[in-house]
Amino acid sequence: MDTAFSKSHVVCRAEMMKFAWDNYRHYALGKNELRPLSRNGHVGNMFVSKLQSRSINRKRQDPSPGGGRLRGGVGGSEHFSGMEHISPSAPGGLRGATVIDALDTLYIMELEEEFQEAKQWVEKSFDLNVNGEASLFEVNIRYIGGLLAAFYLTGEEVFKNKALELGEKLLPAFNTPTGIPRGVINLGSGMSWSWGWASAGSSILAEFGTLHLEFLHLSELSGNPVFAEKVMTIRRVLSRVEKPQGLYPNFLSPVTGSWVQHHVSIGGLGDSFYEYLIKSWLMSDKKDSEAKKMYDDALEAIEKHLVKKSAGGLTYIAEWRGGILDHKMGHLACFSGGMIALGAQQEPEERRQRHMGLAAEITSTCHESYARSETGLGPEAFRFEAGSEATATRLSERYYILRPEVVESYMYLWRLTHQPKYRLWGWQVVQALEKHCRVESGFSGIRDVYTTTPTHDNMQQSFFLAETLKYLYLLFCEDDVLSLEDWVFNTEAHPLPINHTDLRAAVQP
Repeated sequence: MDTAFSKSHVVCRAEMMKFAWDNYRHYALGKNELRPLSRNGHVGNMFVSKLQSRSINRKRQDPSPGGGRLRGGVGGSEHFSGMEHISPSAPGGLRGATVIDALDTLYIMELEEEFQEAKQWVEKSFDLNVNGEASLFEVNIRYIGGLLAAFYLTGEEVFKNKALELGEKLLPAFNTPTGIPRGVINLGSGMSWSWGWASAGSSILAEFGTLHLEFLHLSELSGNPVFAEKVMTIRRVLSRVEKPQGLYPNFLSPVTGSWVQHHVSIGGLGDSFYEYLIKSWLMSDKKDSEAKKMYDDALEAIEKHLVKKSAGGLTYIAEWRGGILDHKMGHLACFSGGMIALGAQQEPEERRQRHMGLAAEITSTCHESYARSETGLGPEAFRFEAGSEATATRLSERYYILRPEVVESYMYLWRLTHQPKYRLWGWQVVQALEKHCRVESGFSGIRDVYTTTPTHDNMQQSFFLAETLKYLYLLFCEDDVLSLEDWVFNTEAHPLPINHTDLRAAVQP
């Protein structure tokens, strides 16, 4: 693709972002997310949403009285599409999720007026003195991650101060016998508990394993080692515990430090734990050798036990349930192509080539999940069974909620290989989003990717502005825009600078 073509696509991504932001600002500013069909804001406690939908077949319910979603599946007979919000209000909870998630994207795209609108809301209206319940994981990746990124990009102290204040409010969740935090915390009282749907009061690997990047930066900015100490305690527990077949199950007891179930997934419930291992090493300027070894060992076990090839030649990563494979991938697992490619760059040549090949194959499979739908968008989960490959075989898995993971991998593979197909695939996603998800007052998820006239779910997810549009923008930018040599992205696509100091030294006994 020539330079003019690339620049025109960058402009297009910025226009999509401006359209998404302008409608949010007009109809829902200060609410967590925009409902573009009804032209109002979603003010419920949405901090169960991203991880909720990381589990395709598990019942989940927000424990707060004010909001959340149910999903039918194991443990429940309800059958929702995965997109219904039970209640429109959650008194006392955090607000403005889309503002915080959008800050760095607006800044990177040079949408200066829009960025100033967002910054002004943070300065004047972002209230942290709330008494509502929230997911530790979601508050960390969306709010703390978004605020940290905005601070590092702009130097504006208001973002740093808000991030540090919010970080302090999360600390009581770590007051457990093992130091493994519980998943839900009341930001006012500091009380914390495990999700009601989690097995035997367990904590979730993708939640407590997705704190490391942000918490190290909180310690660096505050001079207070407590944040780094918390995540290093988590790492010590994970280093000591026995791993079945070298794999990390998704449920761990915060009381005993033992696994509760032997369900392993690179998608929902597990995904970003692995991402944060390799990114912790990269963010430390490749000094955190413990994180690198944990990543290498985990990837070796994944290659040995979970990576499979379909009869049609598609490579995928299956889920593992006590030794029995479930031959499906969630959309969320499609981040793994980018992760594996990123981790391959410093490997010996033979391993680098093998891992780059694996990354390309997985990304190609995820592309097929888009290409094999009538809309050109991928389902929430796709399976390899009964002659079906890379397609959803269950009605409850056919929806698309503006997710970023596939274009995330396109961005990484483009930057690391410069093969034109990744930009071509990204442009196809843009066209599909414009055709099927753009509505009069924003962007909306759709309920069925396999129909040419899908119905909309009336939700413009905050991560669409934080991740999907940012990764599409970076896919067509020059490589020095948020260079991978200088930045790592948290799991909500908020860029954090690579550290040139050894933060672990501050917490060594």
